[in-house]
Amino acid sequence: MPAQVLANNNQGREGIPLNSPNKNTFNDIRMKGFRKRTEVALLQEIIRERLHPLEGEELELSQLAGRVLCDDVVSEISVPPFDKSAMDGYALRSEETFGAGDYNPLKFEVIGEVTPGEEFQGTVGRGQTVRIMTGAPLPRGADAVLMAEHTTESEGRMLAVEAVTPGKHVIRVGEDIQAQSVVLKAGRKLRPQDLGVLASIGRGRLCVRRRPRVALLITGNELLKPGEKPRGAMIVDSNSVVLQALINRDGGIVSEVQHLQDDREIIKNALLECSADILLTTGGTSVGVEDYAPALIEENGELLVHGIAMRPSAPTGMGLVQGRPVFLLPGNPVACLAAYDFFVALAVRRLAGLPEAWPYHSRIVELADRITSVIGRLDYARVKIKDSRAHLLATSGASSLTTTTNSDGFIVVDQDSEGFPAGEKVKVWLYD
Repeated sequence: MPAQVLANNNQGREGIPLNSPNKNTFNDIRMKGFRKRTEVALLQEIIRERLHPLEGEELELSQLAGRVLCDDVVSEISVPPFDKSAMDGYALRSEETFGAGDYNPLKFEVIGEVTPGEEFQGTVGRGQTVRIMTGAPLPRGADAVLMAEHTTESEGRMLAVEAVTPGKHVIRVGEDIQAQSVVLKAGRKLRPQDLGVLASIGRGRLCVRRRPRVALLITGNELLKPGEKPRGAMIVDSNSVVLQALINRDGGIVSEVQHLQDDREIIKNALLECSADILLTTGGTSVGVEDYAPALIEENGELLVHGIAMRPSAPTGMGLVQGRPVFLLPGNPVACLAAYDFFVALAVRRLAGLPEAWPYHSRIVELADRITSVIGRLDYARVKIKDSRAHLLATSGASSLTTTTNSDGFIVVDQDSEGFPAGEKVKVWLYD
């Protein structure tokens, strides 16, 4: 079943309606422009209020890497489940080695050998020792292991030239994991080493959050599919390949990619027939005569937001169709990328049960150039770091994807800021 999102019958900040009861009052803004733009933070707030982790599914251990645990994992056993040797050497009674040295070797009778996977059936008595290998269970009666390097053995006798204390070179029961302890907490994104821990406590299947399925509806009469050559007035769709990689990064699965003509009925049918948890449309979201998506969402569901106070990405929007979230992403590649990171990434990661934070590292760098902005608008400024300084490449240029490939990262100029002067220390979010 797709993710269902409940509507709130209230108003958000700035008077933005979170539910539009009258479907006939949609204000057609095509060729008119946006009268009012929603704050970035408000749309993010709506996403947090409406989207929550998906239900769980049980998977085999080999399929769990990168998935998010539904429940705490409690170990039923201790690890290790027995005292075992941490070295190759001799298991013995530690008190009998006191005083041993190069000039005072102490003699022990070797009564057997134990290797990993087997148990020594006897008991180590006074003056006795058992040859033992790393990982083998410590024999009864012994409380320490003397390393082989500090011994010599001949004709069933071992000479010890070093003393050991109780527990020396012994890994105790439960030293790694205690029985009935929580080894991994709910909400954890499983790492490869986590799978090793799960295997060590005998867990073969676990419940993890289902990965959200995301459908891409790529609209535009001018678009060719990825892999085709540009020709005439036709250009190649680059957004779908970028979005697929980003969705995978954020724990989602691209369930389908449809390339659609700018046709009202075709787009409407795609919106209504899709069964994914999240729908993304690119193109057809602004104020042109063929930008049908906003009106179709309003007519067939709820248009929660349309028009964002952000550069680029102003035509971004979000709505609900048949209870599932639909994001309207701009067709211009940089605007599409920025809108995804600020809004869709948050939605995908919440449904997947992942932390909301961007998967980008940040770095504080001195700004080489002045960045200007206006109060009330968030800017996504691409920068190149050279000689430990951030050089501005672009704040506009929504269609020039190379402003992201030629840059090392981006600076977020908050809506309450008029920008930064050259020389100021700023946070750069690094693409790599």
